[in-house]
Amino acid sequence: MKVRKKVEVFGDSILKGIQLDSGMRYHINNNIDISSIESTYFLDIKNFSKFGCTITKGFSLIDKRLSGDEPICDAVVMDFGGNDCDYKWHEIAERPNEEHLPSTPLDIFIDTYRKAINLLKEKGIRPILTTLPPLDAQKFFNWFCKGLNKENVMKWLEDVQLIYRHQERYSRAVEKIAAETGTLLIDLRGAFLKHRRPDLLLCEDGTHPNTNGQKVITQAFLDFIDNAKSKGDIRINMA
Repeated sequence: MKVRKKVEVFGDSILKGIQLDSGMRYHINNNIDISSIESTYFLDIKNFSKFGCTITKGFSLIDKRLSGDEPICDAVVMDFGGNDCDYKWHEIAERPNEEHLPSTPLDIFIDTYRKAINLLKEKGIRPILTTLPPLDAQKFFNWFCKGLNKENVMKWLEDVQLIYRHQERYSRAVEKIAAETGTLLIDLRGAFLKHRRPDLLLCEDGTHPNTNGQKVITQAFLDFIDNAKSKGDIRINMA
């Protein structure tokens, strides 16, 4: 008798499926085809992703889920970094000459991610990481600095593309963590960058994938599973 493998997902608004509606308000419109992935590979997937979640909050959620003695699932997918690398832009606009730190400094981000991986492995659960989908720096700046003193923000940034490069550092850190810990990695960033216009896969805020972007995420998950199965990295039943 086939037994469904249980997978739990912890992340931020990307895998929660947050988009902007026609009124430019955030809402859940998740077109990541979880049901298709479940039926194709005979999986049971639970999504615990939360809007605004960071790796520190995610670690607390995972730690709470694993409070019992028995493993609750076979694998946990973790998608963090987008909120961790973000700044309090209103503070930058008010005090552009001061030093400003991201929500989770990179060293803390790396250490906490490693703690989460170790915790899962200790419980006999396979961790799986994802890279960060790329953002569009200009759209991001226009959206998140709306109503702020943009001249002051640019004084601090110097180059609007620093937003992209800073976020990329966190994605590269995830790649390095995966390589150094022998953890499986789903390359969402690579899947987006295959497209000639990845900016067209994002909402007007330059960071949340739109419906087409969410379809790219679905395919990245399917490609990952097929590739990992062919290499023998994972063993799952086909429906």
